[in-house]
Amino acid sequence: MNHSNTNKEGNMNENAAKAFGELVDIVDRLMGENGCPWDRVQTRESLKPYLVEEAYEALEALDHNDPEKIKDELGDLLYQILFHAKISELQKEFDIRDVVNTIADKMVRRHPHVFKEGELHTPDQVVDQWEKIKKTEKASRDRQSVLDGVPLHLPGLKRAQKLQKKAAKHGFDWDRIDEVFAKLDEEIAEFKEAVRHGDEAHVESELGDILFVLANVARFQKLDAEEALRQTNNKFVQRFHYIEEQVTKQGKTLKDTPLEEMERYWQESKKK
Repeated sequence: MNHSNTNKEGNMNENAAKAFGELVDIVDRLMGENGCPWDRVQTRESLKPYLVEEAYEALEALDHNDPEKIKDELGDLLYQILFHAKISELQKEFDIRDVVNTIADKMVRRHPHVFKEGELHTPDQVVDQWEKIKKTEKASRDRQSVLDGVPLHLPGLKRAQKLQKKAAKHGFDWDRIDEVFAKLDEEIAEFKEAVRHGDEAHVESELGDILFVLANVARFQKLDAEEALRQTNNKFVQRFHYIEEQVTKQGKTLKDTPLEEMERYWQESKKK
């Protein structure tokens, strides 16, 4: 055994524990009797938007692969977790130690090939074992439907794909992607018909059906529909910024610029 490596890892763990403890102390002080007036009045409900916002800002930092930004945003996300845990502690439900112990126990329980015995050699084998272990846990045993457990507040495409994946595991699925394409064609035709009739509620419903099938196409291709759309959104922003830059160079505004000219800049941005 390399004792120098062992000592180094031990010191890193001690430093991490110390840093984490100091952050917990900061939360305690901010939420304490003489703490911050804003922090002290926050609730689970009021903090929901911040939790989502910080998660997406962390994703954006990961997109840019900027270590400093990633470090900063992960810290913001971690603080939100500590914030929620402190609220629960004040309500005498649980504290941050319970949160940490719960996830630690879960990770050990769901990785018996690492912490106990047995060998797994592929990621797919790990996923299959993970799902089997999940089914034995109380939270899963209490569920009434195989679709239970998919969070209601997930982004739409993400939730659609998770629902489809759960249903597919129980045999509710097409055999070939060509069948999914046929369903997509059918839904697009129904959407066009709804648009022609001008029924707004019907149009919305049919558009939802199209998006749901597109999520299924992504699942068949082992792609993340939400991530694919997020990347396209980022790509659109980059290309539109290029249009804005070119228009500004011409001393004009977007409203003064013909669509044909903007389209030319768009095509230029694609080449770049």
